[in-house]
Amino acid sequence: MSTPNLRVVARLVAFPDKVAELKSLLLSIMEPTRQEEGCIKYELLQNKVDPTDFTFVEEWESAALLEQHLASTHIQAAVKKLDGLAVAPPDIRRYELLA
Repeated sequence: MSTPNLRVVARLVAFPDKVAELKSLLLSIMEPTRQEEGCIKYELLQNKVDPTDFTFVEEWESAALLEQHLASTHIQAAVKKLDGLAVAPPDIRRYELLA
């Protein structure tokens, strides 16, 4: 039996006057991430009612490959730029598909 893929939901909230800057930063990591080993799905959503609210919906082949992603150069560079753009650190939640 194969190991189920890891699902991730990561949420960030921008300061109201920094929505465009945070959106640009988040969009800049999309393509490099999609090219990473183990990345099955990597989508960025913006809340239609509250544009400060951004959510990544991700699927990874394994927890180890997700950890590799989180340690990648482009993610670490983006995290360093979050100060002053996002109201808090990213809320990253890991899920397993049950059915």
